[in-house]
Amino acid sequence: MGRRYGLRGPWVLREVGLALPAGALVRITGTNGTGKSTLLRLLAGIDAPTEGRITGRPRRTAYVPERFPAALPFTASGYLVHLGRVQGLGRAEAVAAAGEWLERFGAGAFAGAPLAELSKGTSQKVAVAQALLAGPDLLVLDEAWTGLDTGARQELDRAVRERVAAGGRVVFVDHDPRRLAGEADTDFTVEAGRVRSGSPRRDGGVGPRVRIVVSGGTVRPDGLPGSPSYEPGSDGTTAVTVDAAHSDRLLRALLEASWHIHELSTEGIRVGRA
Repeated sequence: MGRRYGLRGPWVLREVGLALPAGALVRITGTNGTGKSTLLRLLAGIDAPTEGRITGRPRRTAYVPERFPAALPFTASGYLVHLGRVQGLGRAEAVAAAGEWLERFGAGAFAGAPLAELSKGTSQKVAVAQALLAGPDLLVLDEAWTGLDTGARQELDRAVRERVAAGGRVVFVDHDPRRLAGEADTDFTVEAGRVRSGSPRRDGGVGPRVRIVVSGGTVRPDGLPGSPSYEPGSDGTTAVTVDAAHSDRLLRALLEASWHIHELSTEGIRVGRA
């Protein structure tokens, strides 16, 4: 897919192709102005692609924007209940969920306060709470931790882990590289209007990739760790390529499935051969 603003405007994103498997935590990285927020808005369904399409978006998709529009004619609780009803919850269920999430983020005392009177930090807690109300199958977080106090940031970390453990997909951007460090199943870097698999290196490129040549089974893109890419060979083999950080998990999954490993290499350097 691709996205640009205006009929003759420059392309913000172009030739983007990626898959988000169930139960995956996905980190989006890139420098400011590269299109990270545009990508998140497309994934969440806030914007539509200029070209191409997005398929398989879950019905329960939730989004936390970088800036929350706090000047809305609701109290904190009233807003959450309204959004809960929009997301398909019954009224009693929405009221209970609103109270639970406000308490979890330390904002229970502000349930009856108008949104316009909340501090920036408390408004952000409401923004995060609305996205978690109905147990979304796709949760998209654009700098959602910004403005939260330490306790609320830790609670959001826990909520993200809960959604992934429940089989949901969580896609996030955060300026802190320590955020959920080592927990993401895959990383995508937005650079020069393209989305590449892998974390950014200090020299501006992406992290190392591992290529494993296999045979003996059908490769399913939703069934292997790290969201690997695939390249069928003319000899009946398939080259499976993944970020180096996920290569051990991928190799283990292939071996456990009794696939034959022909070759393993890193950035064009032969590491091993069966």
